[in-house]
Amino acid sequence: MFERGIGISEIHAALEKGETIEHYVDKATYPGRLIMSRSGKKNLHVVVADNLQEGQAIVVTGYRPDRRRWSDDFKRRRDEMPDL
Repeated sequence: MFERGIGISEIHAALEKGETIEHYVDKATYPGRLIMSRSGKKNLHVVVADNLQEGQAIVVTGYRPDRRRWSDDFKRRRDEMPDL
């Protein structure tokens, strides 16, 4: 995240106000999710693992979604979109 110029304040804002756009139930030790957030004109995706027993959200990574790989609203992967 830091190499990509994504600050902690952006991560906190995404966790507080972002929208969960994908769920990862059986992917790892903890269930996870992908959160999409906007700050001005900047879009942000944050991958989080949820430690439900401890009430913790563990930030795995954050990145700026690539317009070539995501729908115009950055909520769906293009390879999962039906042909129009």
